[in-house]
Amino acid sequence: MRIFFRLHIVALFLALAAVCGSCKPKFDSSDKMIFHYNESNGIQTLDPAYASGQAVIWPCNQLYNGLVDLDDSLNIVPSIAKNWTISEDGLRYTFTLRNDVAFHNTAFFSFKKKRLVTAQDFVYSFSRIVDPEVASPGAWIFQKVKRDKDGKPAFRALNDTVFQIELVEPFPPFLGILAMKYCSVVPKEVVEHFGKDFRNHPVGTGPFQFQLWQEGVKLVMRKNPNYFEKDPQGNPLPYLDAVAVSFIVDKQSVFMEFMKGSLDFMSGIEACYKDALLTKDGRLNPEYKDEVALLTGPYLNTEYLGFMLKPGDKKNPILDKRVRQAINYGFDREKMMKYLRNNVGYPGTAGFVPKGMPSFNPERTGGYTFNPKKAAKLLAEAGYPNGKGLPPISVAVSASYADLVQYMQHELSELGIELKMEVMQGAQQRQMMRNYQLPFFRGSWICDYPDAENYMALFYSKNLQPTGSNYTYYVNPEFDILYERSQRCANETQRNAYYTRMDSLLVADAPFVVLYYDKVVRFTRANVTGMGTNPVNMLNLKRVKIGKI
Repeated sequence: MRIFFRLHIVALFLALAAVCGSCKPKFDSSDKMIFHYNESNGIQTLDPAYASGQAVIWPCNQLYNGLVDLDDSLNIVPSIAKNWTISEDGLRYTFTLRNDVAFHNTAFFSFKKKRLVTAQDFVYSFSRIVDPEVASPGAWIFQKVKRDKDGKPAFRALNDTVFQIELVEPFPPFLGILAMKYCSVVPKEVVEHFGKDFRNHPVGTGPFQFQLWQEGVKLVMRKNPNYFEKDPQGNPLPYLDAVAVSFIVDKQSVFMEFMKGSLDFMSGIEACYKDALLTKDGRLNPEYKDEVALLTGPYLNTEYLGFMLKPGDKKNPILDKRVRQAINYGFDREKMMKYLRNNVGYPGTAGFVPKGMPSFNPERTGGYTFNPKKAAKLLAEAGYPNGKGLPPISVAVSASYADLVQYMQHELSELGIELKMEVMQGAQQRQMMRNYQLPFFRGSWICDYPDAENYMALFYSKNLQPTGSNYTYYVNPEFDILYERSQRCANETQRNAYYTRMDSLLVADAPFVVLYYDKVVRFTRANVTGMGTNPVNMLNLKRVKIGKI
């Protein structure tokens, strides 16, 4: 199967090279490193203006670059911008660009001469994100950028290599936002030539360039021979010759292809193969130690159940903080993670900010561990001794989380708390959650940028729906004051101290039940090297190699 798949990819390369004729060098099919992975969710576009989900973000990360990037420890590092300065008032960001970064030459669009990136390309690319006609889901990232009287955003090219952005107010996480794939640079002439078809005619500056895309069948990206980055020894990146993406929907079939060696990489864990690959404590099954490598690390995703706290019926038990706290104390998260998720994730025994964020500090935020005695005491104080008189509490979940809630049902029933599970389609649940129609609901929050503000914003009172993301209707003036102070604070250490204090207020008020903090889980074939993990689960392939089997 592996040999057939590789030969098929090589045949496609050769076919495209033939179509292009003498304008492109022929692809040498001998001894090439081609990295294979699968995307079960399919890919809707390769235009970074629409890079809103992992399925699109991963290939866009191979095809494009922005001003800055994140390393595997979430440090902001240079990319096309070799350095930058931030004005003392935090309003003006000035970037000095490299002068050796070129856009890809492809079979479908060949520049007459080497097309270097300039500051004006960033003006165009960023203006495109906020253009209503483009309707990019990433337009929100520039909501704090200053605009003139005609509504034109303050993106400025001071010359070919100096690019400047001006904000209306300080926003310390802004530099991290610029590492998002929305902020990739694209060439105006190619975008305008193809229009909406830029989605399948992508031209960027990344380590790999577009070769072919048969939608629903395969995507192939070929090594960019002119990529600007090098390894510490001065060798050009990337090492791989190509990346090939398949689109098998059935997760069991994906697992089988991986075990056959037809795929080099598999991300996440599914129920259909969880117990085959992992032991109960989350280690790689020793049976596969010579064939497979397991990579794990924190993933900035908090899985939780949220209480809707909008004032209303005074008899609603979840409006009583003591009932919410009792539910938090009433089940064993460590046992839940071990037996239901093979320890893929970390028990949610601290605040809302997940493990992996700098402000994650369980000692200062406090949290909830299994303590049935304390839960029973809180219930009694709330007027429900042993659960007597406490009405059933409905919780809305999607089918994939039903097992976790069933576990909670059993544990909480020992305290006299009856959970009534309502299984819903994800879209319906999200809509009702946004309309404050669900008293208790399952949610998850994956960070958009590496700053805990992204989590704290969910509980800021000015972010209530319909315009914000405060789905719990949490209102706490002390929290709001700290949140606003944090946004005026440029010092990262002090800002993280604010976040930790805010998280401790959330823990005390319990507008949520943290189930667990997620974990990046990656499986590679044993001959794959250079693959790491990072807390945003970005797929970085420019330093990956595939050795001989």
